Amino acid sequence: MSNRLRFGLLNTAHINRLLLATRDAAEGYEFVAVASRDAERARTYAREHEIERAHGSYEALLADADIDAVYIALPNALHHEWTMRALHAGKHVLCEKPYSRRPHEVEEAFATAERAGLVLMEAFMWRHNPQTTRLLELLPEIWELVVIRATFAYVNDSEDDIRLVAELGGGALLDLGCYCISGSRLLAGREPDRVYAELVRGRDGIDEVVTALLNFDNVTAEIACNFRSEHEGLEAIGTRGSLFVPDPWHARAGIVVLNGEEERVEPVSSYLLELENLSAAVRGDADPLLGRDDALGQARVLDAVFRSGDTRRVIELS
Repeated sequence: MSNRLRFGLLNTAHINRLLLATRDAAEGYEFVAVASRDAERARTYAREHEIERAHGSYEALLADADIDAVYIALPNALHHEWTMRALHAGKHVLCEKPYSRRPHEVEEAFATAERAGLVLMEAFMWRHNPQTTRLLELLPEIWELVVIRATFAYVNDSEDDIRLVAELGGGALLDLGCYCISGSRLLAGREPDRVYAELVRGRDGIDEVVTALLNFDNVTAEIACNFRSEHEGLEAIGTRGSLFVPDPWHARAGIVVLNGEEERVEPVSSYLLELENLSAAVRGDADPLLGRDDALGQARVLDAVFRSGDTRRVIELS
């Protein structure tokens, strides 16, 4: 392996542009290949984005001996399959969130990675941002945590969006609600004891509106996500004040509000920090910020929200 981690992009997903935009600042990694199931599409994409090599299949990219790691931004339903293929091919993996809604798949993937001496990380980029770090540093200022509120929503009225296709793992919970769960778990500092959820299903049977209560012993998290409105935020309410982040997931604004007073954090690309963390972990210079325990916690809560929403019952997790 060269001094810089050599990444292959496992498809030509739109989100790739946010990772490619970090190249000028990157120190520990580079993008050397891209794959598509359409060879001409792969070649065109590689030429347009100044990527060295193009592969006409995902299998060909995984067989490329000059690639150390792959970034997987396939539809949610394909994350586990292609992560396992990549790990068996000896590649480190950065897989887009959510890795899976099935805890046993998370266990299988991380066990495989550990046996092979490979790094696997779920791509919750917001967790790497200094804005998130500052949020945690300020949390003691509100004293005892009582309530967490997490929202993420945008209007999705597309007719051909994979996020609206049930068999591909579409729906608001996997696309947006996973962030709300991640934020709630981070602020609570533990896993929830029980979950109650309501799902409103729409096109193709996907969940278009999701609300849920996550109980963390004496702390309650209220989460809401949907494809029908525009809103996002992460709030922690304590016995002596509140913390609010108006742009928690993309962290573009660099603002944390403590008891009505804004504090500014220098904006930086979460994707850059995420990729540098993975690269450092592969070199042995750092631990992955997000590993097995976090991915497993996410999957267990996602599974509980779906089960609760479908049965209208409280799901016990402890």
